[in-house]
Amino acid sequence: MKYKDHIEAVANLQPDFLGFIFYNKSARNFDSIMPDIPKSIKKVGVFVDEKLETVKETIEKYNLQAVQLHGNETPEYCAQINNVEVIKVFSIKDEFNFDVLQPYEKACDYYLFDTKGKLPGGNGYTFNWNVLKHYPSTKPYFLSGGIGLNEIESVLSFLRRQESQYCYALDVNSKFEIEPGLKNIEELEKFITHLSIRT
Repeated sequence: MKYKDHIEAVANLQPDFLGFIFYNKSARNFDSIMPDIPKSIKKVGVFVDEKLETVKETIEKYNLQAVQLHGNETPEYCAQINNVEVIKVFSIKDEFNFDVLQPYEKACDYYLFDTKGKLPGGNGYTFNWNVLKHYPSTKPYFLSGGIGLNEIESVLSFLRRQESQYCYALDVNSKFEIEPGLKNIEELEKFITHLSIRT
């Protein structure tokens, strides 16, 4: 399947967001032509400590509706990205100091909590979601990190708990990959179907 066709196949599943990684060190780096995607799906550019000017140019070039920032971007950096939604990523393992979120409260639209690992995203395993019992904010967040078909029961259990109150979206990636950047469409469809039926 051609890459363009593959993206369109993922888009046909009608996710709310569709991510494109703009990070040269990633095997998933996007450097292709952007296919037509339904306007109901927000195109998200994923960046890691990229120059602010480059981020803005990429937003304009690909008509992105959101950016996901996986590096050490400061609140001041985030606040300078205008006219798109800003998702700031924080990595967690077994504990997390939520005080670091406070400076970002007005600088971004969402937080994303991912698993702390060797790579800035796509490490393929979950963090301890119990940490989110201490989430102090009312800002909606994305839950990420190693979520796949085998995690459906864990996800459903989490979504029934108080700490999921501000969980806005699930971010899935590596557990559904055939190879970096290419998703298993059938497994993605199963995941979406199971969650839709059970929630």
